[in-house]
Amino acid sequence: MLTVAALYHFTRFPDPAALKPGLAEVCVSHGVKGSLLLAPEGINGTIAGTREGIDAALAAIRALPGCAGLEWKESFADSMPFGRMKVKLKREIVTMGQPDVDPLARVGNYVSARDWNSLISDPETVVIDTRNDYEVAIGTFQGAVDPGTRAFGEFPDWWQANRDRFQGKRIAMFCTGGIRCEKSTNYLLGQGVNQVFHLKGGILKYLEEVPEEASLWQGQCFVFDDRVSVGHGLQPGGLKSCGACRRPVTEAEQAHPSYEDGVCCPACVNEYSAADRERFRERHHQMLLSAKRGTQHLGFSSS
Repeated sequence: MLTVAALYHFTRFPDPAALKPGLAEVCVSHGVKGSLLLAPEGINGTIAGTREGIDAALAAIRALPGCAGLEWKESFADSMPFGRMKVKLKREIVTMGQPDVDPLARVGNYVSARDWNSLISDPETVVIDTRNDYEVAIGTFQGAVDPGTRAFGEFPDWWQANRDRFQGKRIAMFCTGGIRCEKSTNYLLGQGVNQVFHLKGGILKYLEEVPEEASLWQGQCFVFDDRVSVGHGLQPGGLKSCGACRRPVTEAEQAHPSYEDGVCCPACVNEYSAADRERFRERHHQMLLSAKRGTQHLGFSSS
């Protein structure tokens, strides 16, 4: 059984590039795989490994400037959900494209998973899902507004086009682990919205702590690794992921004539050229060969 740790922390990194080599070395030397993003505003990512490996990686992250108070969420996987370890430098650890947004200055009111049901059941509360459309499609909270965005950077434009709908309402927002809400609540406060709340720890913390019989969550929660989705108790959801676009694919969609394992799904069949599909087809073939040899291909897994 491997431990999967999802984490983010906003802090000031004057020189993120200087932090990359040491962090990568610790992860690789302990067999930890996954992805970590470093930017001037902090760190974000998901990693997986043995208990010992994850503890070593988390200790290295907590030792970074301003990261002593790092919080993370853990779940488990029967097999390694990542092909390799990547530490990348980015402009933002979650891309919103709003230079004036600063979660270190102020954010909305945190609401614990245990108190979330009461807040979103209030008719005076508007609940907004800040995730991408393909994530919302497989699960969301009962009654939540879906902005229909394909990327987080589209959220500000969506808000400007729809803000009059929510005049005078209490706004409650949520996302997978909480990071997008750090920025989206800061953005709404800057837009003059006074009552802004967000789910502390995100959907993952809610699914971990709230029993299924008391839950207002419907469906599954998309995660950015080979598990594809998790449900209550953070158990893997059993979905596949498209080898081309990485959208989650249900059993019904896998039976669709437009679906080809590792190559395309009904949602993206018209988004790629014939040359792209041939490339995806060859990649998938190489991944199957690697699986037969008992090795792990570095390309994205479609299972």
